[in-house]
Amino acid sequence: MGLHRVVEPAGVLPQAAWRLDPDPRIAANEVRIRVERLNLDAASFRQLAEKHGGDGDKVRAEVLEIVSTRGKMQNPVTGSGGMLIGTVEEAGRRSPLGLKAGDRVATLVSLTLTPLTITDGLARWDGRSEQVPCDGHAILFARSIAAVLPPDLHPELSLAVLDVCGAPALTARVVAEQVARRSREGDPRPVAVAVIGGAGKSGSLSLAAARRAGAARTVGVVPVASERDALTAAGLADVVALADARDPVGLSTAVTTALGVPADVTVVCVDVPGCEHGAVLATADGGTVIFFSMATSFAAAALGAEGLAADVTMLVGNGYVPGHAALALDLLRAEPGVRGLFEARLAAD
Repeated sequence: MGLHRVVEPAGVLPQAAWRLDPDPRIAANEVRIRVERLNLDAASFRQLAEKHGGDGDKVRAEVLEIVSTRGKMQNPVTGSGGMLIGTVEEAGRRSPLGLKAGDRVATLVSLTLTPLTITDGLARWDGRSEQVPCDGHAILFARSIAAVLPPDLHPELSLAVLDVCGAPALTARVVAEQVARRSREGDPRPVAVAVIGGAGKSGSLSLAAARRAGAARTVGVVPVASERDALTAAGLADVVALADARDPVGLSTAVTTALGVPADVTVVCVDVPGCEHGAVLATADGGTVIFFSMATSFAAAALGAEGLAADVTMLVGNGYVPGHAALALDLLRAEPGVRGLFEARLAAD
């Protein structure tokens, strides 16, 4: 679990630690990765960009400071990190990950618990995009997860998909369970799904996963006309609604109007705070809200649901579901709309 890498405070797991030891010398059950590119999670990058007014030099300097001080990339405000791709330099003889020297991999665990050193000063990064070309090394533990990069996809595209692969996998599981339960109970009502932030990375994959899992009607909610047009063109949602997810009544009205009923499953994929109450309000009694955003306040979600007397199940998307990487990559390959949105995003970055 990497406990021996925790410098302070003693006794906590690496994700909760303030500082980790990124010493390149590995234990017998560890793996050392030569880092090629980081992918900062959306909430973290947005917070850094807004803090520094879009000044890429200042964003770059703060990322360097975080990594050098903490031995890992963990935004002190959002608490989130991201993931990375690179090449295996050395695998310990007792590592259970099945990796070998020379494998190009994406880590499927957060940078918030990954010992990391950056050696090139991020000289090739302008501080204006979530993807960060860099040189350095990172350490994986026995309980870490990594995927060998597929040869048929560009590494940057794979990185963008694998960064959010937990979202479609959990969405598919929850929707499939809802569909199966209604079938067992003889309930003829179709399952309706709302994805808040449907034009983003996790949102577009979640819409595709929900449809594949049996959702009869889907709505993608976006905040601006350009995203509405892009998601409509992608064809991933039955309806695309324009609403500010921070406006509870406006969001609930948009979802209910689009679907004709409140959503049975609401998936929150936005990277701004303040979207908890709208998601709860947009969900039918007995339904499920899945929070994937690292900007979520789980206290606000719980207390808001209580205050609204909302009988909903709320799930924290923890980023891991068995088979999540394969599912996300399959959706990218099979759904032209998903791939188009990802490639447009990468081109814009």
